[in-house]
Amino acid sequence: MMFLKKDNFKLGLVLGLIAPFFGMLIHYLVKFYPTFSLGDYFGSMTSNKSLLSAMITISLVANIFIFTLYSNAHIDKTARGIFACTAVYILVALYIKFFV
Repeated sequence: MMFLKKDNFKLGLVLGLIAPFFGMLIHYLVKFYPTFSLGDYFGSMTSNKSLLSAMITISLVANIFIFTLYSNAHIDKTARGIFACTAVYILVALYIKFFV
């Protein structure tokens, strides 16, 4: 993997921003496809906090997975970027869970 050899904080930020969307897509495909459309899935998240919490949790697991890959490979700058994005996602998730 070409990305696994780069040690760049900005790359970590990009990976940390993108990976949760793949986690969300996997959550949708495993739990709701083909019964619900992607639009229905997003629409139901606004009214169902437990679905939103589950989606955020699965999305963060994707970040934890790539963080572990980079951390174990001792590619620390990229791992720090991924961790920074994960921390921001966690703060947003907590805000949504308790204040929205």
